[in-house]
Amino acid sequence: MKVTDVWTSGQRPTVSFELFPPRSEKGAVSLEKAIDKLAALKPDFVSVTFGAGGSTREGSRQLIEKLKSEKSLGVIAYFAGYGLGPADITAVLDQYQELGVENILVVRGDPPHDEKKFRPHPESLPHASDLMAFVRPKYNFCMGVAGYPEGHIECESKEKDIEYLKLKVNNGAEYIISNYFYDNQYFFDFVELCKAVGIDVPILPGVMPIFSVKMMEMLSNLCGATITDELRQGIDALPEGDKEALVDFGIDFAVHQCKGLLEAGVPGLHIYTMDRSTSTVAIVNRLRKDGLL
Repeated sequence: MKVTDVWTSGQRPTVSFELFPPRSEKGAVSLEKAIDKLAALKPDFVSVTFGAGGSTREGSRQLIEKLKSEKSLGVIAYFAGYGLGPADITAVLDQYQELGVENILVVRGDPPHDEKKFRPHPESLPHASDLMAFVRPKYNFCMGVAGYPEGHIECESKEKDIEYLKLKVNNGAEYIISNYFYDNQYFFDFVELCKAVGIDVPILPGVMPIFSVKMMEMLSNLCGATITDELRQGIDALPEGDKEALVDFGIDFAVHQCKGLLEAGVPGLHIYTMDRSTSTVAIVNRLRKDGLL
């Protein structure tokens, strides 16, 4: 089923999770346990990332196949096209078709950080909008793109970023999944900016639980999500070094954030799990207990 069909039915907000292919045997064992617990929540779909420069191409395929065949989950397959030539692009998307994937998320992606010898294909496409223009006429996937409530970290302004997002929609994007944020107002303002330029596709907010201070800081630096004063003050008030208290605080913070988003009428929630289950299970169960999902 196309994910847009779920949103247009308007019956209830969706709940979905992001997963990424493991890069080690230990990671694979951890992910296996997480998948079982996350699948038990019966999400509307899960998304599977695609590593920079195609670095997790085989792992992404295997994870998608596992989620579809063993867990009977709907899947959005990421496609990050950075550095890939036309033949590689079509090879990956043909494989997705063979797996029965109906939904993809088209993103530019980033250069591989751990491959110093990596060189982009001379015919690679520089932007997600270019990828959309290349892919849309060739495939019938339900295609989405990423959105950045605080603006993409490389973009000169939020307004310019919205222009690029509009171009992606004009080139065939049918939905938007947003980067995470810690202040809902960033998302609400982003949606209003989108509406102002005529973007009328569903916009799904991304939610990132707090797993550790180190991870929070690292991800913030990578994607530009602001760590708010409210969040920092809440963390500072916790017993120093108490990891369990931090996770519990993160769950409370995310539940409060999700309630505000749902009350504002968002089409659903997309939770970035970081291949973990404890926080996501707690968040979803509390929202369902309150009748919000």
